[in-house]
Amino acid sequence: MTHVWWSLVSILASGLAASFVATALRGRIPEVVVMLAFGIAIGPHALGLASFGSEVDILRELGLGMLFLLAGYEIDPNELRGRTGRRATLTWLVCLALAFALVFGLAAAGAVTAEVAVAIALTSTAIGTLLPILTDNELTETRLGRVVVSHGAIGEIGPVVAMSVLLGARGALAELIALAGFVVAALVVWLVHRRLAASALGAVVARGLETTSQTPVRAVVVLLVLLLAVASSFDLDIILGAFAAGFILRTIAPDDAPVLESKLGAIGYGLLVPVFFVGAGMAIDLRAVAAHPWLPLIFVGLILLVRGLPVFLVERSFAVRDRVRIALFASTGLPIVVAVTQVAVAAGEMSGENASVLVFGGAVTVLVLPSLALALGGRREVSPR
Repeated sequence: MTHVWWSLVSILASGLAASFVATALRGRIPEVVVMLAFGIAIGPHALGLASFGSEVDILRELGLGMLFLLAGYEIDPNELRGRTGRRATLTWLVCLALAFALVFGLAAAGAVTAEVAVAIALTSTAIGTLLPILTDNELTETRLGRVVVSHGAIGEIGPVVAMSVLLGARGALAELIALAGFVVAALVVWLVHRRLAASALGAVVARGLETTSQTPVRAVVVLLVLLLAVASSFDLDIILGAFAAGFILRTIAPDDAPVLESKLGAIGYGLLVPVFFVGAGMAIDLRAVAAHPWLPLIFVGLILLVRGLPVFLVERSFAVRDRVRIALFASTGLPIVVAVTQVAVAAGEMSGENASVLVFGGAVTVLVLPSLALALGGRREVSPR
């Protein structure tokens, strides 16, 4: 038990150190990449200061669930509507079809295994990672920034759904049944919320957000743990449920959204999410990457081909340079890559060595592609909504 505590100390200290390093570097290296690097350093493949165990695994699962709950909460439903949202959705579907065609073609030649996981990983966009970058560079209010956010929102929702349905431990039918059940439960929650909002109990819950009771935050934590318990009992994946829970929370609590988001962010980004990403770094075997150093670069090239090229081709209303920038932003996809490889490894469809290569390649996209997109930027022009 003592070793478990020292493992947790090493993991949490790595998350703290990552925040200092990322701040000192003024965001030139995204914090998620720094957390992965610290995880590699303290993990069993390097210094051996931390190891996996049931206690650490529970926190990692909570971190994974909170990561996608927050990802769902960050997505504005307005970004999914209208012409821009429809174009982003159709573009992602084209990306998915292209990814499957390419990956299964490579698999037929014996060059790729775990085809479904690799195909999904190629289509993702890390909107949660991109939003701080866009905000810091005053791009969120520009037409280019809003298009990136639309592609990013769909580039996160699409892979989450595909991952849960196609990589579910119980198969597509079980996951679809679970999703249908969750939709029904969501409708019940929405109806109850409408009744609750106008009641005295609703007022008590709303006041609890500003008191030591923190009622809404406790309710979200109970929901997250409940999702984990259900997923464990029925051998299902938590990712889709957590993502949908965050999206529904954003929809039914618009008035309290900024305050609740801040509270949840403190729990998620202050504790659980760093445990997940540092733990993901611990699983990376640099020897596997060093044995085939060109594979992460090939993976990045495939992401640019499968995800970046369709986005570049569809955004014809922009100048060529801005189309390249949008494509580079849309090809940034580390968190989904980490999640999909973790699910594939747990399902026995991917080896740990291959997962290490893909996660390393995903880290390269976060480290390089947004910086290239910003370097191509010219004069910022804020356009009206």
